[in-house]
Amino acid sequence: MKYKLVLLILAFFSLHMVIGQNKMEREYRIKKSQFPKTSLDILKTELGKVKKLRFYKERDSNKISYEAKFKKDRLWYSVEFSETGDLEDIEITIKQVDLPNDSWQEVNSYLQENFTQFRIKKMQQQYLPLKKQPTSKTFKQAFQNLMLPDINYEIIVSGKTEKGFEDFEILFDAKGNFKTVRKSLPPNYDHILY
Repeated sequence: MKYKLVLLILAFFSLHMVIGQNKMEREYRIKKSQFPKTSLDILKTELGKVKKLRFYKERDSNKISYEAKFKKDRLWYSVEFSETGDLEDIEITIKQVDLPNDSWQEVNSYLQENFTQFRIKKMQQQYLPLKKQPTSKTFKQAFQNLMLPDINYEIIVSGKTEKGFEDFEILFDAKGNFKTVRKSLPPNYDHILY
């Protein structure tokens, strides 16, 4: 009886964790002139030669941020800034083979334990700016694609739950240890006319 009670409590808390953190985020493409000037200045000094540079505004449930997406040295990058122009993170789109084997085993174990079925939609390697580190160093580390102990892996997963398939954004540390999970809303198709 105690075993069933403990199992029920664990199931309740894990369900509460998944339901309690929804990613209410919408992304809109904007013009370069609508991007914060301080962020543009940082990009101008740090990027160098890039292809397909595009600018976006992201509205989250509790904040607004700006994002620049581009291709550099055959890799897709995303650089996110706060409303005030501070660097929030730099992300590189990666594939499963780009993760160290030990990290991938931890990530895969988490996914198998929490979903009956799942499909990975997108994987990103995330570089966060450190407090005592200049922004230029964060850019340099990201552009060199360094495997550092303080990077994160952000994985967008379509996982099967009791409600059917739902999208989740799951964050893992460099060793593949689980950090956070947020339920994602479906993509915004407001731009499509019927």
